Amino acid sequence: MRVVIAEDSVLLRVGLTNVLETMGFEVAAAVGDAEEVLLAVEEHRPDVAILDVRMPPSHTDEGVRAALVIRRRWPETALLLLSQYVEERYAADLVATNPSGIGYLLKERVAHVEEFVDALRKVAAGGTALDPEVVSQLLLRRQSGPLDRLTEREREVLALMAEGQSNSSIAAALVISDSAVGKHINSILTKLDLPREDAGGHRRVRAVLRFLEGR
Repeated sequence: MRVVIAEDSVLLRVGLTNVLETMGFEVAAAVGDAEEVLLAVEEHRPDVAILDVRMPPSHTDEGVRAALVIRRRWPETALLLLSQYVEERYAADLVATNPSGIGYLLKERVAHVEEFVDALRKVAAGGTALDPEVVSQLLLRRQSGPLDRLTEREREVLALMAEGQSNSSIAAALVISDSAVGKHINSILTKLDLPREDAGGHRRVRAVLRFLEGR
């Protein structure tokens, strides 16, 4: 899998490169700002672009704006954003137009190499991977909306779906059967009014999008 990294911290950039190459990924480029990452994506057409949310010159949202440009120009490239803090608005902005192939993790998650690589593979495969802390804060801030129709258990299942967990992983986390998870997901999709005739076959991802829109 070919990857491009944009991270202004040299230490983290080198660390990410070493970790990914050790795990068998091809790091086509590792750069330090948003302008360079756009050039790198254009040249190398990676499967995934990993971007720091805050990069030079202002260290505000350069990484998010670069991600939106990549999504528009090269929609086949999946995106995994890294942030020092929870800024869930950025995750919602990214998935608003196309929820497939998006990840948003706190940087501390990189230290858990297997979790980080698993998230990278999920977004490369067209899935969604949100940091559990982001999901937790979204749940706390939500006051009302269509998600009110869900039961507490269904909310738990949806939160784990937003993290990018598979049905079997959700079953293990909640100590329930795979079939029970399937029933909960069907109920969630029905209550969120997601049509069965989804041309793109992305009802699961769209459920996550509804979750984010409900902030």
